[in-house]
Amino acid sequence: MPSSISATDLLALRLLSLAYFVQAVGALSVVGSLEAISAAWALSNTQSALLITVFGVTFAISAPVLQMTLGHVRRRSQVLLGLSIFSGAALLFAAASSYEALVLSRVMMGLGAGFIGPVLGALGSNLVEREQQGSAIAIVLLGLSVAGLAGMPISAWIAHEFGARNLFLGIGASGLITAALILLWVPDRVTGQPVALPDVLALLTRTVSLSAFLVVFFVTSGVFTTYAFLAPIIGNDFHGSASDISLALSVLGVAGVFGNLLVTRLALRVSSERLLVVGIALLTLDLLGLAVIPRQFGGLLLALVVWAVATDIVWPSQQRRIVELMPEQRGIALALTASFMFCGIGVGSAAAGWIYPIFGYIGLLLASLMFLLMALVSLIFSNSCARIQASAGAST
Repeated sequence: MPSSISATDLLALRLLSLAYFVQAVGALSVVGSLEAISAAWALSNTQSALLITVFGVTFAISAPVLQMTLGHVRRRSQVLLGLSIFSGAALLFAAASSYEALVLSRVMMGLGAGFIGPVLGALGSNLVEREQQGSAIAIVLLGLSVAGLAGMPISAWIAHEFGARNLFLGIGASGLITAALILLWVPDRVTGQPVALPDVLALLTRTVSLSAFLVVFFVTSGVFTTYAFLAPIIGNDFHGSASDISLALSVLGVAGVFGNLLVTRLALRVSSERLLVVGIALLTLDLLGLAVIPRQFGGLLLALVVWAVATDIVWPSQQRRIVELMPEQRGIALALTASFMFCGIGVGSAAAGWIYPIFGYIGLLLASLMFLLMALVSLIFSNSCARIQASAGAST
């Protein structure tokens, strides 16, 4: 029976989860406020969606580069530096007077998030015993779920009622407050991990690790090909209002918290590989259901419940699997995982911006299904490679 996480470490994990919440809201609030941003700066929805892509691509590039150049810095310090850059960039977004300034601020937010995202999982998993790592990672990632529960619908409401500028002003202030709390209450006992370029190249060229990274890339691409245009889909295809968008995001969040709590418990009993298969299968069935059900808002809300539970099974299970496959290289491995994840966000969002105006809602669903199929193929191949590697290690 695994020992329970101490109260002190549990508080630290929850503060790291809060940091994930702030990052997730800052990164993804463009989804819920797509139309408000378009109106505030006279942009098209495709231009606004490009702000998601810019963030994702910057994150994908910066996360491993930052670990190679500054990975030796203590992990709490990395989180604090990342939150400072991220928060300052959000304030710049609030004050932006042109589209170019918006793009620059999203680049800086991606740079700051390149410190936050990869390090939070590594820091959290190093605060607890090995048998508690699955639960610890799930607790940290709970911030992503709560971002859907409270952050995403509230951010959409703030953007529509008070303007996108005030939304990002709040995100910047929240990031600075979170940094202060982490400075006070998260122990600074986890050292950094120096990362050399050959180590990165080795992980990117080894079939076991590369195929594992591709799983999260294809899953994230599949999710965001539809999710990035959720607001226009609700408005155009389901004839919903701004309040309906907030309600849909709230439903996503409530169901996501349930999914996170579920996987926190399942992580002690079920393998990460099996949970990933379950999550991908649920997403696939959900997308097929969305393609055939009548376009009624109630049906969409039901589908979003399944969507949220499935994605919240996938995200922590993927990170847990990376830690289990590469325990001695978890810092750079999680950084690369986050890179592939946000690269997937960028690719999925860009694909949505191209597909939706031409092929519409069904085109987005079909593209998402194609990405999920590639994710499942990558997972099967990755599991096969991992078994071969384990057998080879046992025989030597």
